[in-house]
Amino acid sequence: MAVIRNPRKNALIAASLVAPFVLTFALVFAYPTFQVIRLSFTDSPLIGDGEWIGLDNYWRLLSDRLFYTSLWNNGYFLLLTVVPTTALALGMALLVNKLKGRWQALVLALFFLPYILPVSVVTEIWTWMLDFQFGILQPVITLFNGDPVAVFRNPYWVMPMIALVTVWWVNGFNVLLFIAGLRNIPRDLYEAAALDGATARQRFLRVTWPLLWPITVLVLTLQLILQLKIFDQVYLLSQGGPFNTSYVPLLLVYREAFQLNEGGYASAIALVIFVIILVVSVLQFQLLRIVGRR
Repeated sequence: MAVIRNPRKNALIAASLVAPFVLTFALVFAYPTFQVIRLSFTDSPLIGDGEWIGLDNYWRLLSDRLFYTSLWNNGYFLLLTVVPTTALALGMALLVNKLKGRWQALVLALFFLPYILPVSVVTEIWTWMLDFQFGILQPVITLFNGDPVAVFRNPYWVMPMIALVTVWWVNGFNVLLFIAGLRNIPRDLYEAAALDGATARQRFLRVTWPLLWPITVLVLTLQLILQLKIFDQVYLLSQGGPFNTSYVPLLLVYREAFQLNEGGYASAIALVIFVIILVVSVLQFQLLRIVGRR
């Protein structure tokens, strides 16, 4: 018996299933994006309308020395975090993967615990540990430096220490990604390589690393996007100081919008940052895919 289909009914069912996503996307992403683009061509304050000024905000941005300083600082921060975080997470995952049973679960939980903490708690913990007078890590700094250092007030120490806090905070998630990738590698490949006389180093280079490359690309891309959007830990630990040595682009957006009440200019900065993140992340992803095919 042939089934009678009602195209109109099927279309309504499909529309009802898609509608929640479309409405949420339009409300949360599409409309705010449109508003940011529109405001970037005006001189409007944070709240309220302004006059249309065309590309003036973008010309102003090109001559803003603080914007270039923030980009330079963000680039330095990327060098301190993206690749080191990925390499450290891979090493930890390889070690944790050798554990079995409850020990593995316990170590994974300890690694992942910092990631679930709010950024305010993370920064408070590290502010206490690195306190100039009472910090429990100051003896370690004194051992290498000779004297205690107010790390978040020192232009040479501030960015590396914020990078250290960030790596400690986010690395648990990267470890989980690598653990998932390691568990998806068939054991037969290692057994076959061992029968062929491959050493541990050769098994890693010939089996583990090539099969983990897609996960590595994912982790590197996620870290790049995440660290290009850095704001919370910089604001809470140093507020961009000292002498703007830890000033990053999103701090500039915050300053222009919420402190100077220049919503139009802040929107232009935010839009430029969005384009930079989009272009850099896509280029890195494609470059890593090309490297992985060789």
